[in-house]
Amino acid sequence: MSDPISRRHAGGSVTPDQSPAPELTYAERARTLIHLGRVGSLSTMSRKHPGWPFGSVMPYALDDAGHPLFLISSMAMHTQNLEADAHASLLVAQSDAPDPLGASRLTLMGEVARLPVTDIATARQVYLARHENARYWVDFEDFGFYRMVITDAYFVGGFGVMGWVTANDYLHAEPDPLAEAAPMIIDHMNKDHSDSLLLLAKFFAGVEAEQATMTSVDRLGFHVRLKTPDRVRGVRIAFLLKAHNVEDTRKIMEQMVRLARQGV
Repeated sequence: MSDPISRRHAGGSVTPDQSPAPELTYAERARTLIHLGRVGSLSTMSRKHPGWPFGSVMPYALDDAGHPLFLISSMAMHTQNLEADAHASLLVAQSDAPDPLGASRLTLMGEVARLPVTDIATARQVYLARHENARYWVDFEDFGFYRMVITDAYFVGGFGVMGWVTANDYLHAEPDPLAEAAPMIIDHMNKDHSDSLLLLAKFFAGVEAEQATMTSVDRLGFHVRLKTPDRVRGVRIAFLLKAHNVEDTRKIMEQMVRLARQGV
């Protein structure tokens, strides 16, 4: 019996003018980015200089809903600013991009307030899981847990990729399930299966290239940078089924390569 992927593509190769390959929404990409990050830039409203933003390096964790959690000291200027005006923003940027202007980044806007006593135990567990060294000062009297309640968000995915994300969309989105494994998948494909990437680009994107490099991957598909005789271009290739984990990704990629070999 043929599998679902084979049945869906029994008619032959995919034409280059097909619908654009599906991508993660901005909300999903925002949740993925902040999930992978550990430190951002917190901007508060200066108490000493009213109307001026005050920037601080800020480690964070996330509660179950996706709201950032901070462990901050009452002696810190940003904490004193927040006590006077709760409005703040948190900027989180992709840390491994070679070009900072081409990197993904997210600005969360909201109000920051001290956590109620009933939420501290859970916040402590979540925060220390991300920032183990904080155990040395988490119990100091001047330190406390704060939460940013999201009001709005702005996501930039690189050059020409940007837009507002509503708080509701952000809070209802989830990080991509391949987020943690993506660097490993990309490295493996580029080192060991560059020929397969060329084949997939030819069959599924209609581009015959001299060199193919995978640049990103998520549950819906992947991006490849293709070098052709006349230029370098990027294309998006969709998975034929959604991938929920690394094993799914391996099976889907293997089946796509088989289909491409049969069709080319």
